[in-house]
Amino acid sequence: MTLDEPTRRETEVDRVARWRLEQLVRAGFDDAAALLLSAMRHVDVHYASDLLGRGCPAETALRILL
Repeated sequence: MTLDEPTRRETEVDRVARWRLEQLVRAGFDDAAALLLSAMRHVDVHYASDLLGRGCPAETALRILL
């Protein structure tokens, strides 16, 4: 293990978190809800997006996902 490895891991984690946030905002969650959901690794981003895509209000989807 080198000193560079933790940096690479953090970069990957940051990249995934950014992708999750972008997907949730694109799906229709407001910034605050998207930020909260993107930080919760147990939340399935595709399921969250599908809820909104099927007409579920964002507030209701947020309650379901939390």
